[in-house]
Amino acid sequence: MRIQPRRMLLDVWRALAKSAYRDGVWHPEGHSSDSVSGASLLLCLLRPATELPALALDTPDVMADDVAQALGRLGEPRTIPFRLVEVIEEFLERHVQDGEPVFDGWTLLVAADGTTPTPEQCELGLVDSYARSVGLCLSALGFLSAYRPQVARRPALVHRIERVQDSLRARLTAALVGLLRSFVVHIADPGSAAHEAMIATVRRPDESSTVAVARLADRLHRVRTRLLEDVRVGLSESLDLDDSGRLFEIGWTWGISSGAAPIEVDNPQIGRQPVIGSVPGVAEPRPQLYATLLVLDCVEDLHSTRTRALGLLDDEQRQLAEALRIRQDLTLRYWSAVARSGTPWPLEDLPWRTSDGDESDFATLLVTGAVIRDLELRRTTDEDVEPVAGVLEALAGRGRITRRVTRDDQAAAVLPPGVRLPLPGAEELGPPLHRHTVDFAPLLLRWCLVAGHLSTGRPTRDRLARLAETVMDHLSRRRIGEGDPAGLWDDPGGVPGVAAGSAALSWATTERVVEALVVAARAYADRPLSSAVLGAHAEEALHEAEHLLNRMLLRADSDDTSARSHAITAVERRLGRAREVLAERPATASALAHEALLSLDELAVAEQDASRGVR
Repeated sequence: MRIQPRRMLLDVWRALAKSAYRDGVWHPEGHSSDSVSGASLLLCLLRPATELPALALDTPDVMADDVAQALGRLGEPRTIPFRLVEVIEEFLERHVQDGEPVFDGWTLLVAADGTTPTPEQCELGLVDSYARSVGLCLSALGFLSAYRPQVARRPALVHRIERVQDSLRARLTAALVGLLRSFVVHIADPGSAAHEAMIATVRRPDESSTVAVARLADRLHRVRTRLLEDVRVGLSESLDLDDSGRLFEIGWTWGISSGAAPIEVDNPQIGRQPVIGSVPGVAEPRPQLYATLLVLDCVEDLHSTRTRALGLLDDEQRQLAEALRIRQDLTLRYWSAVARSGTPWPLEDLPWRTSDGDESDFATLLVTGAVIRDLELRRTTDEDVEPVAGVLEALAGRGRITRRVTRDDQAAAVLPPGVRLPLPGAEELGPPLHRHTVDFAPLLLRWCLVAGHLSTGRPTRDRLARLAETVMDHLSRRRIGEGDPAGLWDDPGGVPGVAAGSAALSWATTERVVEALVVAARAYADRPLSSAVLGAHAEEALHEAEHLLNRMLLRADSDDTSARSHAITAVERRLGRAREVLAERPATASALAHEALLSLDELAVAEQDASRGVR
């Protein structure tokens, strides 16, 4: 299936409006009542609307017709942005308690013993919610900053928007504090199970454990040094990393970590310190790859060109964001260094083994995402992208996306209920907890698109483009086919080999697909990959065409208004356009030059025929 971001996103919007907005009212049952699903729902609307100018909703007078039609259930174009203000306001009011933002995800929690999570566990803040709230608040603030001038003559609405903006800023600050207090450095002492698992992941077949530790320590020297010098906020104690023989790992755990140090917010607009800055954490202080990738994405949003241009962060938030940026940079360097230590890369030895001894293709996909993120920020060659492409292709097969699902297939865990993620530490407040995620296919689609865009070689880029289309085929089969949520996700029964079951609307899965489609739209908006060989060919064709044109102009009558004169003018325009696009689109320039050459040849033949007729 060819990926068509605009059409597919509008299809999602059309289905979203039908599912969540009925009889002129935004129904609470249109989305789950926890903050994770609620934020995912709003991001399905706001992320495309704020990141893709063609789908903007903040200026009714220039709203595209197909956009207005897709959201027609919300009203006519001038009503749609007002409805969004109402929806954002409803979300903020729903997820606040005693004046404090709430970051619960209780619908995701599953008790390992089959019982029900305790009320205390249901109130736990999740990194899922912190990270999604950052993306939501930035998107909503950007939307409101553009919409507010459109209603400047309506004081009541302007005042309402200002209140919503204040609530968004408070939620954003709290989410940033939660993320800082969820960052962890896990040190594995020599001889521990974690230490042995980490060595086994990176050790080459022909080297000893001592050599493997020394080689990894050398690759991580800069990360270790910067951790000791630059990371202070939110950590409970000083880091004991002076001994290079002690392996470590960094990232984010699933919630505020146990023993996390308090964080005070220095903002005069806040009357009291947010509770999230001092509430005790319970999450085991060991990185969880899934939580880590969520945070790496949202930190990217914090430092995007759009965020800076619109001035979406206040001074305190900029300081918190900078602290997160330092942690993002170190985390990317860490996982990329570990995953690419040696030849072949440890990442290519599927499946990835985490420090707790668990092995899974999902962990491989998450580490691959961190490597791709790191490659985005560094100088990248196709030698870096080719191994990543091979890993993504292998994951597509192992995840039963490019291969069929067999009976009792364990690999089909990428389908609902999905991959099981334990939440160690939550047992302090009740039974042991875990959660599930079905992000495998949407994440695979996204990383195929990003890696393909990074590739500088056409073969690798084409491989990844074809793989992305195959993954999109798989996801399209999982769209719900009936009822109000028709067109949204998730219904695994559409995948060949999977028994038909009850479809269940998942805003988190839908949001992941929307996120991938936004990435696709950005990639398509950039210029195509240029070929030096094709550019040289276009240059030669242009040189010949311009020379023939100049020779023909020597014989042309400056006052000639005949069809021949018009044809020569058309050739000049084609060659001028070819010169304009030569650097970015050599194939187009070549095609224009060849059209000009054909026209010039036709004119030359006509001149010869006319000359023979005169004789």
